[in-house]
Amino acid sequence: MGLLTNLTASVLLLALALSCLYINHLSIHQTRLVISVYAKQNKTNAHERLCNYNPAKLQNTSMETSRVHPESSQETDISRDNKCTMATESRFDCARDRLLSQRECEERGCCYAPLPNFSGPPWCFYPSLYPGYKMGSLTPTMRGQEATLTRANTSYLPRDISNLQLEVIEESAGCLHLTLKDPSSQRYEVKLPAGVPQSTADTQDALYTTEYQSDPFGFIVRRKSNGRVIMDTTVAPLLFADQYLQLSTALASSLVSGLGEHYTPLLLDLNWTSVTLWNRDMAPHADANLYGSHPFYIVQEEDGLAHGVFLLNSNAIEVTLQPTPALTWVAIGGVLDLYVFVGPDPQSVIRQYLMVIGFPMMPPYWSLGFHLCRWGYTTSKTTRNVAQRMHDAKFPMDVQWNDLDYANKRRVFTFDPWRFGDLPEMVEEFHKTGLKYILILDPGISSASPPGTYSPFDDGLKRDVFIKNITGHILIGKVWPGPTAFPDFTSSETRSWWEDCIRDFHSKVPVDGLWIDMNEPASFVQGSVEGCPDSDLENPPYTPRVVGGQLNSGTLCMSARQKLSTHYNLHNMYGLTEAYATHSALMKVRGKRPFVLSRSSFPGIGRFSGVWTGDVRSDWEQLRYSIPAVLQFSLFGVPLVGADICGFGGNTTEELCVRWMQLGAFYPFMRNHNDKPNAPQEPYVFGQKAQATMRSALNLRYSLLPFLYTLFHHVHTSAETVARPLFMEFPSDPNCQTIDRQFLWGSSLLISPVLEQGAVELSAYLPAGTWYSLHSGQPFYSTGQYLLLPAPLDTINAHVREGHIIPQQEPALTTAASRGNPFFLTVALSAGGWARGDLFWDDGDSLDTFEMGNYCYVIFMAGQSQVVSDPLRLNGALDGLVLGGLQVFGVPSPPLYVLANGDKVRDFTYRSDTKVLTVTSLALPMSKVFTVQWAL
Repeated sequence: MGLLTNLTASVLLLALALSCLYINHLSIHQTRLVISVYAKQNKTNAHERLCNYNPAKLQNTSMETSRVHPESSQETDISRDNKCTMATESRFDCARDRLLSQRECEERGCCYAPLPNFSGPPWCFYPSLYPGYKMGSLTPTMRGQEATLTRANTSYLPRDISNLQLEVIEESAGCLHLTLKDPSSQRYEVKLPAGVPQSTADTQDALYTTEYQSDPFGFIVRRKSNGRVIMDTTVAPLLFADQYLQLSTALASSLVSGLGEHYTPLLLDLNWTSVTLWNRDMAPHADANLYGSHPFYIVQEEDGLAHGVFLLNSNAIEVTLQPTPALTWVAIGGVLDLYVFVGPDPQSVIRQYLMVIGFPMMPPYWSLGFHLCRWGYTTSKTTRNVAQRMHDAKFPMDVQWNDLDYANKRRVFTFDPWRFGDLPEMVEEFHKTGLKYILILDPGISSASPPGTYSPFDDGLKRDVFIKNITGHILIGKVWPGPTAFPDFTSSETRSWWEDCIRDFHSKVPVDGLWIDMNEPASFVQGSVEGCPDSDLENPPYTPRVVGGQLNSGTLCMSARQKLSTHYNLHNMYGLTEAYATHSALMKVRGKRPFVLSRSSFPGIGRFSGVWTGDVRSDWEQLRYSIPAVLQFSLFGVPLVGADICGFGGNTTEELCVRWMQLGAFYPFMRNHNDKPNAPQEPYVFGQKAQATMRSALNLRYSLLPFLYTLFHHVHTSAETVARPLFMEFPSDPNCQTIDRQFLWGSSLLISPVLEQGAVELSAYLPAGTWYSLHSGQPFYSTGQYLLLPAPLDTINAHVREGHIIPQQEPALTTAASRGNPFFLTVALSAGGWARGDLFWDDGDSLDTFEMGNYCYVIFMAGQSQVVSDPLRLNGALDGLVLGGLQVFGVPSPPLYVLANGDKVRDFTYRSDTKVLTVTSLALPMSKVFTVQWAL
């Protein structure tokens, strides 16, 4: 049926296109190209778009053709044919900017060779050694080396830049930094917020070598250890114009991940696809630019090696992927500021990347608990009732949220006097029961209130904090409260005003964190209520494929003015700058560790905020795709991430919500969030069996919070990852290269969720070694294979890796209560009887505890039939806390006796079928060395 549907659609599209031949006088070739473009974009209004195509208009408004011929007129056709002879998968598109006839293609000096398929390899492509920039000699500088690039003839691009400066900096042994910019004029360059840790590594033993092709310019980066090429930009020409920067590179393999935020598997499709990086308020679905932009990718090579590449550029970017394997960056502004991370292993690549963009913040302990939200908790009474029903049903929960329902006329920094008149009292009540409270804070500030009645806007006007249009007046868009102005967070005065607004509101409603939404920024009108000027910023010569077709669709005018630059240059960073301002304000206002959750994102946001994956639908496909979404953000340095559990849009089902709660128990950030038109999905609304399963999943998460918190410590201090793709931990296992239906917490806990409706068993991959069921301790001795595991509705499969010790704690209904409960250890012995683990512990809420040395750090070691603790650092946070018990997986035979600090223990059991030793009723102080021994 699908084949017939696709065939019919193709025939109709062809017929529609042919019907336009006479209207627009298109050539057959142009028609075919139009069909290809719109078939790729899957447009439903293809006939209208095709018939509105005007090649003359495109010629005038798009990139104009300069008649540049790389060959002399005397050169033979045979020579030209040789330059154009290449495998179709190795063609690089010479007509990316607009549709070209054969004559126009050849006028660019490019090759023209039609193919039978509408989509796939380009028909117009660059020949080998296409003329471009010529590189001068490299000369030393204070930071590295530099060279001048010049081109004798202008390219086919408007406002082409003929002279470039190349700067090469060896940042560290594993990080190469190259920039290409126009030395004659100032162009916008991204400056990440201050405080990013700088590399101090010695570059004497660099892991890479760099080669340069002088004419036409290109560079090659090789891995020194094996000579493998990890970047080769000589495969296609460098183009650099005012609003079009293009750089292509061959790839070392087809195993590429990153380039978010998109609705994709963990591995990107290289079969002539493209992704656009342009922040947009768009519910996750395929072939769309979503809320964040992360121009970073990681490539898995052979033998477990990996490398990464980061383009520090905040303009709209399109990345084309092709099966060569290769990719092409196209940015429509800024400079080419490129970092190459050589690893050599995947985890080292991420660490090198985070050395550039900044290590993630340390979240407050309570934020790792369960969060509950709904757009539709319409009164404080309703909100109270939800929290009380969660408590009565004995569901662990730490944070109650409110969406925009709380606000008076949907204006932020207010609360409705009728429906939420006792909001301050409600928050104080929550605090007394150990709950935290968070509400939504949109950036759009209502501009329609009478003067003197809404101080955020009135004060903002006086302090000149809002983004302006090209005429110098405040740009007015439209969001939930109606007409709105948008703060310019690149201005220090705006950040100060934002802090004052938060301080004033917090004095009335003592929120514990802030949820910054709609910060792409989103607007319900295109550009502004007055429209946007007709300019190259609003309609650039080339627009990457974006939802809505124009850069200002669903957001502000590109010509809008901010302190640092135009919105054209700063759009993708809006969420980052707001997160920075909000994090800073909360830190000063509360004096505690800030919690911020942002929808929009850009490299570096993990230093200030967590992220959620937006308005996901309540269906099984979105459940499955939430795993690669979470894992991608881990690669991007945003470890505190999760998807809306049970889905935000549409009605969930009981089975889907149970499975989503089981998976969500292992999101680093766990929140159930629902849209107001949909059926309720709080855990307590379901049947008793479903509730018991959800309660079990929550209790499991809460028991694991000491382990999860320790993982976040390692992310914050050492740039490790929390939710981890299998290839990060097992890079030499080819089976792990493509897996994105399972994931790890750190290096020791493997999560294998059910992702299909009706499934009661699961095919899960276990890398080579011994893995123990977290629930029963049953060992699985894997050679690196898929195993069929039972997975009834009340079960989520989680396995502990041999050689690891996981610190846990008895769960409670809040982390305020659970943090005082006894600890216990899960010890997974290796074949040799060894294991190791650790615990980071502080008060969970104070600022800079690691940096100030105000924490406890304990190492646990198992070997020779004993478990020993070694408190390496103590500050009093563990005083009064005890080890209540432990379970040891892989004990080969029943112990004769068990000793705790030399004293015999009565309460222990041993199961011969699973080889699990369980010791209970201990009370060993966590702040002191302890030893638990067993005699075999």
